[in-house]
Amino acid sequence: MSRKKIGIALSGGAARGFAHLGVLKVLVENKIPIDCIAGTSAGSFVGAAYASGLSVEEIIKIGRKISWFRMTGFSYSPKGLLSNAGMGAFIREHFPRQNFEDLAIPYAAVACDLESGVEVILKDAGDLAAAVRASCAIPGVFVPIEIEGRRLIDGGVVSNVPTKAVRRLGAEIVIAVDVLASGASYWGSPSTLLGIFFQSAMMLLRAASKAHHYRADVVIIPQIAHLRPDEISKMDEFIQAGEAAALEKIDEIKNLIAI
Repeated sequence: MSRKKIGIALSGGAARGFAHLGVLKVLVENKIPIDCIAGTSAGSFVGAAYASGLSVEEIIKIGRKISWFRMTGFSYSPKGLLSNAGMGAFIREHFPRQNFEDLAIPYAAVACDLESGVEVILKDAGDLAAAVRASCAIPGVFVPIEIEGRRLIDGGVVSNVPTKAVRRLGAEIVIAVDVLASGASYWGSPSTLLGIFFQSAMMLLRAASKAHHYRADVVIIPQIAHLRPDEISKMDEFIQAGEAAALEKIDEIKNLIAI
């Protein structure tokens, strides 16, 4: 008797994306098959690393080399303050496979077409590094990435939890990981215009993320409200929170797979 195809959808969330590694670690340790994977923004990076054939332990090891300085740089472009070309170089240096068609498992990166605002699901063929860079290109911060004549920006604008994309890969059971849904307790009450803007933007993004939960069979939400999305140095805390959240759902996942 054949089992149902299992897909993982990994959300965006900057450094909070390290929590995805804790979730993947628990799934692998519990022998949950991962037949396909889709990622948005930070989730696209983690998903691409895993789909390229790296183990969770190997991803954690190279993750310790990540820094904002290494992954970004000034763009000298009117289209964005920064360039994420450094991220592309990092991927080419550390990922064993560089093209979609060569990946160990089917994978999709989600971006957004800057002109039309539609969701763009990058999969099947093409350059992996370019797709991840596009999925991570926060509008106004990073220069958009041009792929096949389209200028692409961060997929979190339209689909921060890429449940639609992983269904498109053929997943029959979807496990979604949302690293923004737990909220942000570190904000407090903002007292400046910039603070109000950022807190409001995060609220809108969280609300939009939850709108994509309905396509998932299981939603894992690491409890990381106290950790900021820029705190790369707290990688181990993010991973541990991802592990704890996945362990809470592991029996539900096993029961779902057994049906």
